[in-house]
Amino acid sequence: MPQPKIQLIDLHKSFGPKKVLDGVSLDVASAESVVIIGGSGSGKSVTLKCMLGLLTPDSGSILIDGEEVVGMRPRDRERVMKKFGMLFQGGALFDSLSIWENVAFGLIEGQGMSRAKAKDKAIEKLAQVGLGKDVAKLSPSELSGGMQKRVALARAIATEPQIIFFDEPTTGLDPIMADVINDLIIKCVKELGATAVTITHDMHSARKISDRLAMLYKGKLIWTGPSREIDRSDNAYVDQFIHGRAEGPIQMELKG
Repeated sequence: MPQPKIQLIDLHKSFGPKKVLDGVSLDVASAESVVIIGGSGSGKSVTLKCMLGLLTPDSGSILIDGEEVVGMRPRDRERVMKKFGMLFQGGALFDSLSIWENVAFGLIEGQGMSRAKAKDKAIEKLAQVGLGKDVAKLSPSELSGGMQKRVALARAIATEPQIIFFDEPTTGLDPIMADVINDLIIKCVKELGATAVTITHDMHSARKISDRLAMLYKGKLIWTGPSREIDRSDNAYVDQFIHGRAEGPIQMELKG
């Protein structure tokens, strides 16, 4: 069996009395696109933050290319982080930087590339997400939400990472622009040969960009399988979630 690119083994994480991750285990193969779905508070963001090293699990292992990263020394963690690209939920562009400087940020700050070379690379990456050279000198405030998301995607792929994390990539976009972003994610991940892990509650996006889906509910993975099989999951929680039904075993807490 080939070595998984990412392995989560029995992850647990609590915040005070609140148990957020309760024994999460998941393997992601090299060049595979796995999407973790689930409602608000299911543990998706915490799982992502643990993989990124922003949070430390209370127990369990996270292996990247077979290497344990939980409790890793900062220098080693920095080396592993160079394998990662990230598309943040709100785009998270720097207002004070031009578009090309945003895209080139990791190249200049992380890799020490010269500004001239990084600018050429940024323009090349902007072209990959369908944005022309004229956009490069603009500031983020001059772009629409959909264009900002494209710039954020260009930044995520600029360092040509081995692993890309997507945090709710279609949030705040209209359905057509969301589909454009989905198509670009598929294209860019494929061109890089990267491994992709996405968290989302947008089922259209989840079905489209994933090879495999995993559903979190109350900190546990309750179903994993190929995307095409989710409609035959025979799991009442999964069925309710993917069809967006109010009635079912998942009870929403309505606070008055």
